Amino acid sequence: MNVSEAVATRRSVRAFTDQAVDQAILQRVLEKAQRSPSGGNTQPWHAAVLTGEPMQALFRSVADVLPQGRAAHTPEYDIYPEDLDGAYEQRRRGVGEDLYSALEITRENKAGRLMWFANNFRAFGAPVLMLVHTPKYMGPPQWSDVGMWLQTIMLLLREEGLDSCPQEAWAMYSAQVRRAVAIPDDHIFFCGMAIGYRDASAPVNNFPVKRAELYESVTWQGFD
Repeated sequence: MNVSEAVATRRSVRAFTDQAVDQAILQRVLEKAQRSPSGGNTQPWHAAVLTGEPMQALFRSVADVLPQGRAAHTPEYDIYPEDLDGAYEQRRRGVGEDLYSALEITRENKAGRLMWFANNFRAFGAPVLMLVHTPKYMGPPQWSDVGMWLQTIMLLLREEGLDSCPQEAWAMYSAQVRRAVAIPDDHIFFCGMAIGYRDASAPVNNFPVKRAELYESVTWQGFD
C-alpha cells in the first residue's frame, strides 16, 4: 500500500472485529512512527497501549459512572472551543448526523443515540486502546507535533491492514484513565485511539464522510 492509498482508505472506524492484534505489529508501527516530525525534535508524545483485562477494567470503571452524565466528566482541556461556529460547527454536526443516519437512529431517539455514544468507551469493540498524554507545559506547537505522530501511526496501521479511531471522547473520563494507567501528574491526558481490524460490513464504517473543497482552506499566490 502506498501513502496515497493509506490516506484514501483511512477513516475513523467505529466497528471492529474481535480479531486480536499482534503486539509485534504494534511495536513495528510505533517504532516507525518515531520518525514523525516535531519542532526542535522535542518528540513530546507519550502513550500507554492496553489490551485484555487492563483495557476491560478501564471500560468497567467508565461504565460505572456513565449514568451520572456530565457530572462525571473530568476533561483536562476543551475538546471544542466554546464559540465554535460557522463551517467548523456545521462540519462537526454534519458528520454526527450522517453517522446516526447510517445507523438509522433518528434525532428523536435520544436513548438510542446515548446508547451508541457509550460505544466510545468500549473502543467500538477494538481489541487495543492507546491512551495519549504529553507534559502540561507543552504548547500548541507541541500538540501539533502529537497530531502529526498520531496521523503517522494511523497511516502505518493501514499499511499493516489495521484500522483505528482517534478518540478525544476519552478526555471526558480522564479521572478513570489516570486510575487505569500511570500518567504522570505533570502530564495532560489528551486522547485515546482504538486499534484493530475493521468490520467491513458495519454501516457505521461505510457512510461517506464529507470533506471541504480545497478552495475553502487553501489560497494560492505567485503561481502562473
